[in-house]
Amino acid sequence: MPKDLFATQWRTRPLPTFTAAQKDWLTRGGSLTAHLRALGDVTVSVTRETVGQPWRDEASELKMDRRAPVWIREVVLTVDGVPFVAAHSIVALDASSGVWQAMRRLRTRPLAELLYSDPGVWRSELTSRRISARHPLHRLASLQTPHEKPHAFVARRSVFVRQGAPLMVTECFLPALWSTMRFENQ
Repeated sequence: MPKDLFATQWRTRPLPTFTAAQKDWLTRGGSLTAHLRALGDVTVSVTRETVGQPWRDEASELKMDRRAPVWIREVVLTVDGVPFVAAHSIVALDASSGVWQAMRRLRTRPLAELLYSDPGVWRSELTSRRISARHPLHRLASLQTPHEKPHAFVARRSVFVRQGAPLMVTECFLPALWSTMRFENQ
């Protein structure tokens, strides 16, 4: 098994087995929060903000030491009170006190307010993958679906760069979003 197994599974094109709705949401540019607002009232619940270490695939993608300290922000985006997205963001600890210090003061505001209001921020290409129980993001998403036990989730990731400092955002779509999409398409 390759050392960077997790990193190699992020793809610039969604898997062909994904549904049309999944492919659409995985490749939508702009603010995910804005797209969710088209479905209802969006709220952000912070589930964790802490100093930690990057996941193996994050460290590989950002070309950083696996033991490097990072600021971690995990949130759940709900639409009309129903969890639709679990998100995990990281930035190097020194950047969280410098270039990206506003990330620490967001509280329940969406990260999109920070990312899309600054013309000096650029975004990498979106990548996506299926998240199985072997990936740490699966646990975060599973906590939002206590009555369902999905074998896998669909997630996307991108890196935002400001003044040379990367901030990685990983968004995991929860089953309620796909249920809503089926209902709206009928």
